Amino acid sequence: MKDKTVPLDELDKELLNIIQLGFPLERAPFKELGSELKIIESEVIDRIKRLMKEGAVRRIGPVINRENSGGVGILAALRVEEERIDEVAEIINGYDEVSHNYLREGPYNIWFTVSAEKLEELDGILDEIEIRTGCTPLRLPTERVFKIGVRFEIR
Repeated sequence: MKDKTVPLDELDKELLNIIQLGFPLERAPFKELGSELKIIESEVIDRIKRLMKEGAVRRIGPVINRENSGGVGILAALRVEEERIDEVAEIINGYDEVSHNYLREGPYNIWFTVSAEKLEELDGILDEIEIRTGCTPLRLPTERVFKIGVRFEIR
């Protein structure tokens, strides 16, 4: 995958530090963020759109506890030739059901998580990814969940 560093000004950094764990659940969340940052609502929206377009923010949305909501999920890994990594990652990233997708060293070099409402749907997504990429997913079902809080200090 291509290494792409996004230039951030101080306001971008402050905005990213605020929204990663504390996105306001308000009728006008961007206005609320603007008040906190001392900028107008439209500037908050423009900054977030730019950060998404440049790849610094992938998405803004809730993290649903799939176990408590009746869904299913799995960690999967693929063996992908170096020259196909960007192509395969783009295919995987096209699925709304994929919440994480990252590159690791080793024979299985692309790892991703997939969630769905039912096991049949989850299996269908992984089967489709296999057909589209030509790579057979290693399927690693959750045996035990460990939750950690991750907050990046963006400086």
